[in-house]
Amino acid sequence: MTNQVKSVMIVDDNKIDNFFNERVIKKNDASWIVIAKESPYDALDYLKAGEQIPDVIFLDVNMPGMSGWDFIEEYKKLAISHNDVLIVIFTCNHKDPDDETLELVKGISCHFSPKPLTIEILEQVQEKYSSLK
Repeated sequence: MTNQVKSVMIVDDNKIDNFFNERVIKKNDASWIVIAKESPYDALDYLKAGEQIPDVIFLDVNMPGMSGWDFIEEYKKLAISHNDVLIVIFTCNHKDPDDETLELVKGISCHFSPKPLTIEILEQVQEKYSSLK
């Protein structure tokens, strides 16, 4: 990324994916702070505490217990500015989101992306995040 964001949160139940994604972010000097959470519950608790609201959240959709979609529903209820945070939704579906999916993310800034995280995806995210500011 050419313009580093202050902080990034990764929400994924897979420790290996978290490690890999964090490494890609740090290796490409994409963020000063990387916060990895292995469950949506932990991520929501962190966000509710309000210590460091991330600029970008990388969110896996398929997680046990609480899915990424469930996370988004709860995230929308938080008393934070949803327009200032970009949520990158990792999906295995490479098609454009359907109407139901678009309704779920209505009111938040989001970007849909396949896994794994790459430098190209980081560049797309940076461009999308820059357009929010």
